[in-house]
Amino acid sequence: MTSGVEQPTGRYAEPGQEIRLYRLVPFGGLLVGTLVATLAPIPGQPPPVVHLSISAAAAAWIAWFVTLHPQWLDRRRLMGTYFLGLTGFSAALVVISPWYGFFAWVGLIHSYFVLHGRWRLVGVGVSAMLVATAQSGGPPTSWGHLALWGVLVCFNVGVAVLVSRIETLNTEQHANRKKLVEELAEANRRLSETMRENEALHARLLAQAREAGVLDERQRMARELHDTLAQGLTGIITQLSAAGQARDRPVDCQRHVDNALDLARESLTEARRSVRAVRPEPLEHARLPEVVTDLARRWSALNEVPAEVLVTGTPRPLHPEVEVTLLRTAQESLANVARHAAASRVGLTLSYMEDVVTLDVRDDGTGFDPTGGTRARPDGGFGLAGMRQRVTGVGGLLAVESEPGGGTAVSASVPVTPGALR
Repeated sequence: MTSGVEQPTGRYAEPGQEIRLYRLVPFGGLLVGTLVATLAPIPGQPPPVVHLSISAAAAAWIAWFVTLHPQWLDRRRLMGTYFLGLTGFSAALVVISPWYGFFAWVGLIHSYFVLHGRWRLVGVGVSAMLVATAQSGGPPTSWGHLALWGVLVCFNVGVAVLVSRIETLNTEQHANRKKLVEELAEANRRLSETMRENEALHARLLAQAREAGVLDERQRMARELHDTLAQGLTGIITQLSAAGQARDRPVDCQRHVDNALDLARESLTEARRSVRAVRPEPLEHARLPEVVTDLARRWSALNEVPAEVLVTGTPRPLHPEVEVTLLRTAQESLANVARHAAASRVGLTLSYMEDVVTLDVRDDGTGFDPTGGTRARPDGGFGLAGMRQRVTGVGGLLAVESEPGGGTAVSASVPVTPGALR
């Protein structure tokens, strides 16, 4: 035990094994010493009334400071006074009878309870000398006796220091365990709060994800219905109107009616596939260049406007979503040409490059102001806005060039790298 080791103040605020020893052992040692000194007095010992009186005074001293006022333990000066009195009583009793060594060694214990710093070592040393005096039969009277007394003092100090060191280590371990438990409790509390916050955040994210999913599905269905039902119904209306105008020409009238029936069947099929989020039927049986070529051919036959398709590069399979996007872009572009452009010819170019695939649709029609073409049309269609949503949805770009009287060019460029898709 070194002088720098301090016991934490207030550590005995709750009763435990150490505090019980601190309070009870002094009375036990005093009782044993008094009984033995009375029943087996040594030669030359004063009358019993002397040591009994001192023992009673010592008991009252301990009871006043320790038993009746335990809260004084943290008051250093007051406890210093108590230890000084305890040492005086011990010295007086040991001089009267060595049997009071049973009481004197209490000072070894109390020095660590009530003293601090260097005073603790002083208390241990004084108490060790008193105990050694009792163990050696009284104060030293010869050199041999003095040597024995010195050995006993050293032994008592060593034992006191060893016991104190063990107690200090136990106290430190107890304090560390208590601190660790408190830290774990605090960590658990914070973890519980974090988990509650995460649960609330998770619930909000789920709600937002559901809302986003509903919105995305609505937009997808709106685009699909526009690209299937709306375009199909427009074509049907156009063909039926033409049939009505050709009533006096049965062959032409029947041709327009047949075209309307074919459009109705195709639109119904595509609408069902769109609801199930299945690829368009033409892409299930043919590659994209062939489907675009067939689309242009049928569109040209229905609208009686020449449409040419040019494929550059080496055609290769693309991500299904990319192929659907390019096909829908071609369909919407041709539908816009039929409805608004009054064109005399149309050209489609499908270009396969290393990292991107582009679709260009050009016409020589009336053209328009592209700054107003990105908004939904008054008839409820999506027009260029729908095409742009599709193309940007797969990481691509849509460019529109047009001017009144100068025709229109629509260019969709999409990546072919799977990682670019979402």
